[in-house]
This record gives sequence, C-alpha cells and structure tokens, in this order.
Amino acid sequence: MIRNYIKVACRNLFKNKAFSFINIFGLAIGMTVAILNGLWIWDELSFNQYHKNYGRITQVMLRSTYQGEEFTNHTMSYPFAAEVQNVYNSSFSHVVKASWVSEYILSAGEAKLSRKGQFMDEGAPDMLSLKMIYGSRAGLRDPYSIMLSAATAKALFGDINPVDKIVRINNENNVKVTGVFEDLPLNSEFNAVKFLSPWKLWEANNDWVQQRAVNEWNNHFLRLYAELKPGVSIVQATRSIKGAERQYQAHADLPPGASSPQALLWPMSKWHLSGFERGRYNDKPIRFVWMVGIIGMFVLLLACINFMNLSTARSAKRAKEVGIRKAIGSVRSQLVKQFFSESLLIALLAFVVAIIFALLLLPWFNQLSAKAISMPWANPWFWLCAATFIFLTGLLAGSYPALYLSSFQPVKVLKGTFRAGRFAATPRKALVVLQFTVSVILAIATMIVYRQIRYAKDRPVGYTREGLLMVEMKSADFYGKNELLSNELKRTGVVAEMAASMGRLTEIASGNNGFNWRGADTSLLQNFGTLVVTPEYGKTIGWQFVAGRDFSKELGTDSSGMVINESAAKSMGLQSPVGEDVTWKWRDAPLIQYKILGVVKDMVMESPYAPAEPTFFFLKAPNGGYNYLHIKVKPNVSMSQALAKIEGVFKTLIPSAPFDYTFADDEYALKFAAEERIEKLATFFAVLAIFISCLGLFGLASFVAEQRTKEIGIRKVLGASVFNLWRLLSRDFVVLVLLSCTIATPIASWLLNKWLQQYAYRTEVSWWLLAAVAAGALTITLLTVSFQSVKAALTNPVKSLRTE
Repeated sequence: MIRNYIKVACRNLFKNKAFSFINIFGLAIGMTVAILNGLWIWDELSFNQYHKNYGRITQVMLRSTYQGEEFTNHTMSYPFAAEVQNVYNSSFSHVVKASWVSEYILSAGEAKLSRKGQFMDEGAPDMLSLKMIYGSRAGLRDPYSIMLSAATAKALFGDINPVDKIVRINNENNVKVTGVFEDLPLNSEFNAVKFLSPWKLWEANNDWVQQRAVNEWNNHFLRLYAELKPGVSIVQATRSIKGAERQYQAHADLPPGASSPQALLWPMSKWHLSGFERGRYNDKPIRFVWMVGIIGMFVLLLACINFMNLSTARSAKRAKEVGIRKAIGSVRSQLVKQFFSESLLIALLAFVVAIIFALLLLPWFNQLSAKAISMPWANPWFWLCAATFIFLTGLLAGSYPALYLSSFQPVKVLKGTFRAGRFAATPRKALVVLQFTVSVILAIATMIVYRQIRYAKDRPVGYTREGLLMVEMKSADFYGKNELLSNELKRTGVVAEMAASMGRLTEIASGNNGFNWRGADTSLLQNFGTLVVTPEYGKTIGWQFVAGRDFSKELGTDSSGMVINESAAKSMGLQSPVGEDVTWKWRDAPLIQYKILGVVKDMVMESPYAPAEPTFFFLKAPNGGYNYLHIKVKPNVSMSQALAKIEGVFKTLIPSAPFDYTFADDEYALKFAAEERIEKLATFFAVLAIFISCLGLFGLASFVAEQRTKEIGIRKVLGASVFNLWRLLSRDFVVLVLLSCTIATPIASWLLNKWLQQYAYRTEVSWWLLAAVAAGALTITLLTVSFQSVKAALTNPVKSLRTE
C-alpha cells in the first residue's frame, strides 16, 4: 500500500510540473530559513557549554539600590574577593580572581604580536575545563608562567612544542610557557582569551594593589568567578557567602541613602542571553533569539500555506480521482494517507533542496551573524531533528488538503454535479491574507530598523573621525616619549597632530564621583566621566567649543584646569560654568581644585542611541594617566602612504611593540553592529517572505487563469479589452493584499514603537513609511499577478473556446 501511495504521489508530481516546482521550491526556501534559524538558535542556546562545568560556574556580583535605582557591580574589591576565597568558600570547588580581558604584546625571539589575555588564579584552567594540547592545567601555579592558546603558540613558535620556552609580556616580564590549550570556540564567553597568566604576576606588575587596594572595600577592579561543588545549589552557595557580604557592608563607605549591597551569584548559563543593564535584569538577548526563531517559523508557515492553497485550488482536478477511489471501496482514512504521503514526499524533496541552499548560504550567514556555524553531519540529534522536521512540515503542509480533498462525496463527483461551493475559496483567501500580513510586517520592520540606524548615524558626534588613528600604548616603552613621537610624526609631513588620552576616543574609560562646586547638591552622588588628556587632544580630534577656551601648553596654570561637555554643565546646573571652581576628593588622595576653562559640545563616545554622558577632561588627575595615542592624518594625504611613514616612526622609536592601530571611524561603526545585524536579518526574512508569498500568488493566478479560460474567451468575443480582463483577474488579489496591509499596519506600528522605546535617541514610525510599504506590496502583487492575467487576456479566444 505504501509503495502504491508513493507511486501515485510521484505520478502527480510529474503530471503537474509547474505546480510541483512551486511547491517544492517554496517549501525549500522556507525550510532553508528554518534550518539556518535552528542552527543559529542552537549556537546561541549552547553558548559556554564547551566548558564541562558550565552548569556550576558563576560570577560573583553585588547588587544595591540608591536613590530608587538598582545598581549591579560586576567587579569586586580585593578584600571582598579575599573573604570569599579564603573564609567563606565552603560551597565552592574553585574561587578565582581575574583581571579584565586586555590586549598585550607577546614576544618570543623575533616574533612580536598583540593578543588579548587574562590574568587569573591558578584554579582557572580547571574551572574552565581547558583542553590541553601540551602541558597540564596546573600551569598557572608558577607565578612567572603563561598558558597559550593553540593559535597563539603557533604564531609565536610554529608547530613545535613550546612548553618551557620563554615569552616576554609587554616587554616587562619574562614568563615560561607551561601549557598550550585548544582554541576556545566563538560561542564561549572566554573566546577572546588567547593566553592565561597568573593573577600573582598581575599583582606584582600593579604595585598599587598591595599598597592600598588590599584594604579598600570600595575599590572595585577585579572579576570574581566561583565554581559550585557538585550538589550545591545557587541558593545554598549564596547563603554561604553572607559572611563576606556582611563584612563588605561593615567596611565599605556607602553613600547616604544607599541600600546594603547583597551578594549575587550569576550562573554561566545566563551570561550570554541575559544580564544587567543599569543594574536591572535585562532579558532582551534571549527575547531576540526567540523572536528570530518565531519569524523563521512564520517564513516556513508561508511556504506551507502555498502548498495548501495550490492543493485545494486544484481540488476540482482531483475530484474524479477521489470519487472513483471511494466508489471502489477506499475509505477516507486511506485517502488521507494518500494525500499525506504526497505532502511528505514533497517535504522530503524540499528538504534535500533546502540542505543545498543552506550549505551555499552558510558562509554568508556566518558573516552576517558573526558565527562559525557548520552543519553537524556527525550528530545523530541533527538527523533525528531533520526527520522530525520533514514529518511535521509535511503534516502541516498536507493537513488541510488531505482533510478537504478526502471529504468529497463520490455520488456528486461522478454525476458531474460536484461544485466547490461559494465559500470554498474563503480558506484560500484567508491564507493569502495571512501570508501578506506577515510579509508586510517584516517589510515595515526592516524599514524602521534601517531608519533607526540612519537616524543614529546622522547624529552630530561632536568631533572629527576622518583620518584619525588610535594606537594603544601597550608597552612601557611608549611612556615619556609623547613629545618625541609627536615631533617625529609631524616631521613625516603626513601627520597634522598627535595627542594622548585615557582610553580611546570612542569610549569613556573612567567614571568617578566625589566632585563639589558652587551650588552643588551634596546629598546626591553624581557620577561624571573623568578622562585625562594632553593639551593637543582637542585640536587632534576637532572638538567644538560653545564657551571658554581649550587647554594651552604655554599656560602652566592649565594643569589645574578642566574642560567639560554640555551634559556636564547641565548636570551641574551651571548657566555660565567657565571660570567656576570644582573640587575633587578621590579616595585617599588629597583634595584637588580645578577651574573650568571651557565647555565643548557633547561628543558621542558611548552608545550613539543614548544621551551623552556628563564628562570632565583634565590634564592631570589622581586616577590614572594616558594609555592611547590619537594621530590625525592630514587631509588629502594617501592613507596607505601615511600608514607606511607612521609605522616607520613607531618601529624606530618603539621597536618592542608591533604597530597596531584602529581607525576611529571603524571603532565608531562597531557601535551599530547589533542593530545592523537585526536589520540584515529582518531584510533577509522580509525578502524571502515576500518572495514566497509572490510565488504562491503566481501559482494561484495561474490556476485562476486556467480555470476561467473559457470565460475569458467569451468575454473577448463579446468585446472585452485586455485592460478589462486584466482588471477582472487582478481585482480579487489586490483586495486581499489591501486587507493584509490594513491588518499589518497597526500591528507593525505597535510592535516597532515598543521596540524603539529601548532607545533614548530614536526615530519614529511615520505614516508615510507605512503607506510606502503598503504601496510597495500592492505594486509587487500587481506585477506578480499581471503576468498570468495579461497572458490569459492575450490568448486567442478561438483556442479558448475550441473544446466547446
């Protein structure tokens, strides 16, 4: 019986080649989207699962409330970390202090390269279950050791075993290679870490840690990770560190009105797809994953709708077959199985085509989504999911046709009195409306996301990015050479200006409180960005003054001056801030007094979608110095020529460091990466949704034209024009698409207005944009339907009526 079902199904496929092609091709596109979606979602949900202890690794944080706002501290103070590590560690297998992931210069012989790394306590390799290629996980016990990733080891030493070889970090410390670990995958939180070195070495290189930070409960600068013991729950572990929490509350200098901080263990399973934004729990990443998944399923549903529509539209063609089968004894269940076998065969063929499409699109999709996804051919779960996917798709696509076609009464069919009925087309029309409603919503979403990105990109940034290079001062050899570097760079004839600052131009690297000024509300704890710069900084980046003046090298008093931005002036409540005095009490440092020299326009240094942060710029400050150089290349100078000359200067003056640079405009462009990814995904889905919908319309238009061939012939004989016939055949489809636009517009408007609320600096959903998308959908519909309509209208009526 099954063989018979398959034989009949194949016969019907070859008999109706055009409709079979539309069904298979449409389903294949929908399945391709579903496959790529499924692989992407699996990659997201399996984030960090490379680490065997994934379910037990946590990050220790502190949460508190101040002035009605929640704050979550991702960094810990040294004494708090020591309390957890040495006193309140009963629930943990490992408690690991760690530095921030930063870029360092690694050199071995003539090889020099920049790699990101982290300094961690010796239990880190075990906690992260690193897969060792050479050496062992005990490699960090030696204070002067380093563990390299496989790629980093190869770049430094080639294919040899590098264990016991010497590597120099930042031209300061010689360390011994004690292990090489397998490169961590892209879907690991620690993927950027290309080497590990002991925390004790980091402490030794930063003498301020032992001098003061070991006793400062308020000085948050390190990350603290903890691995739970088997069988210990997060609740139990949190309870076990209450003693450390109480110690923190007793020793930390909390601002008036602040709630007592509470310790929080944040599990690794939640690091990637949720987190904290301004202290509050934020689950937008996981919601985005499910949103993409739902959209992908909708695209597949659109393809299934095509199958349903075309199968039921051709019901009259198969009515006699159903009648004869029932007359000779077939029961309805057998007919249902027959039609389901046809849909399953189509689903299987479509899946084969979809796999080919997915393989072709995967490199582009990986580039779009910043992933390294591959087809898991060797994974049995993949094949089980594939079989289930084919079965469910075939079931979904064939359900309505099977139930509808098997319900025909044989007496009426064989007498020739079978009529589809006046409401037989209603389900098809409803499905077409659903198709285009989804397509129009996706099209509107694409346009709004694009407008939001353009709106933020067109925002005045307050400085000049063009021709601006940023170089991190990774080696100690940089320090004390600012003047020499500036002079030599200008002597090349390609550099206009050079300046140094704390952090790059596209970030606010430091923020502090403890400021006071005339009229300040001392009951509020106000935070300001605090950046140390050289006098040439403003001239180099091209900041724009609204009041006062810039720093001057010639005026020694400017060392106690500051430049502030407009947001800072507004936050301070000063109408004329130039000349006002500001004092700063930073931790145990002596009170410092500054005078405001000038006010500059707000610069977009952080998120381009958020208001500018109130920021102070100093020539000297108690909280640090410079770590970035900014080099302004002269206009109309070839960048390739300029880079060659600049690199020559760096190689001569700082030979210990490779010449690594970034362009300011490239760094700024990275701020739009997440939104641009959403836009590209939305565009991809919208284009496919519209294409699938149009494919279905094309098939239905072909069928309608075929069904009304004789009517068209009679109308032509009676004098109907081509335009009249085109209008007659297109009218129903236009009405359906207009209805779809009417439904889609308010839904899309509501959803996108809600999405835009997350941005302080945002565009709006304009009525004309909604109207433009609706007009575009209508135009595409007319173009799709018109081909078949005009073709039918131009057919010679003699041929149409010959069979009468």
